[in-house]
Amino acid sequence: MNYEKTRKGIFLERSNRFIARVQMDDHVETVHVKNTGRCRELLIPGTEVILEESGNPARKTKFDLITVCKEGRWVNMDSQAPNHAAAEWLAQGGFFPEKVSVYKERTYGNSRFDLYAESPVRKAFMEVKGVTLEENGIARFPDAPTERGVKHVQELMQCRKEGYEAYLLFVIQMKGIRLFQPNWDTHRKFGETLREAAAQGVRILAYDCRVTENSMEIETPVSIDLEETYAE
Repeated sequence: MNYEKTRKGIFLERSNRFIARVQMDDHVETVHVKNTGRCRELLIPGTEVILEESGNPARKTKFDLITVCKEGRWVNMDSQAPNHAAAEWLAQGGFFPEKVSVYKERTYGNSRFDLYAESPVRKAFMEVKGVTLEENGIARFPDAPTERGVKHVQELMQCRKEGYEAYLLFVIQMKGIRLFQPNWDTHRKFGETLREAAAQGVRILAYDCRVTENSMEIETPVSIDLEETYAE
């Protein structure tokens, strides 16, 4: 997926979950943050960031903060990007061997899944989670407790019981990752539910991304460790 009309800036501060202040050339711009997560390890004063200019003249903020430079590499922190990138990846043959039709926001029963892929040989639901939390080459999810995330995993298990293929895709929004783990310290229940889902046939996937100043593309599978592990 590609962004248009991007600009560089220097992150100054985050006023709240939705708003940040960024130094742009000779002035300070108030921008929209496209991620309501904590992102404390990314949004550090003095960090170089990438902004996308909005095409909506009625908006209160002219720019969206989409990408951050962390230790010399770009990290995409746009919470909408993983779904878009995953849909492109599936449609372009990045995962399934045959050509599939890909549908976004497909409802099934009382659930609504991010993606649904269909071909003459498969019917597959996929939930997508963006990952920006990383330390020493290990990516973890979530960065804050997520009861909604637990519910999504439980719904995928139900889908699998009813005969559908079910996938949970962790889109790691950066390169340089050697391992993915559930964030047991932050939300133990999510890790437990993820292990249960894997045992019941839900496919757990983790892929890194090639991130540039104006694009993000799903690229390489990352090893997954579902063992209960806590930070020292």
